[in-house]
Amino acid sequence: MIEIERKFLVISEAFKMEAFSEKRIVQGFLNTHPDRTVRIRIKGEEGFITVKGRSNTEGTTRFEWERKISVQEAEALLAVCEEGVIDKIRYEVKSGSHVFEIDVFLEKNKGLVIAEIELSNENESFIKPFWLGEEVTGNIKYYNSQLSKKPFTEW
Repeated sequence: MIEIERKFLVISEAFKMEAFSEKRIVQGFLNTHPDRTVRIRIKGEEGFITVKGRSNTEGTTRFEWERKISVQEAEALLAVCEEGVIDKIRYEVKSGSHVFEIDVFLEKNKGLVIAEIELSNENESFIKPFWLGEEVTGNIKYYNSQLSKKPFTEW
């Protein structure tokens, strides 16, 4: 239940040519406290509830618990979430033995594209595709919970 991930800005849409999956994601937050966020998500045709803990100092590692729920439950919970629903398209791209999840944000976060990679340990090496830009791991303004409060178009 520990998530280790790194985040990067994306500098090219070339990843779309490499994607093996593309799904729309709509998500909101029941709680955006830094010690615990509670996220409700509809990803494609599936619903999820996720609890995340505070990140470590580097922003790479934190507690994560997730369970599948029905889309109907997710829709009902989204209706009572804090203001600021996130809408995005997620692409998945294989790179070596890893998969990058690239989020192309829509609506109030339009123009922002972030790639994430999950790792088995903080020092694990991985292949960096040419379309990866600046690393933003640990920069809380790029966390979805913060983008729901202060969207990219308002920076």
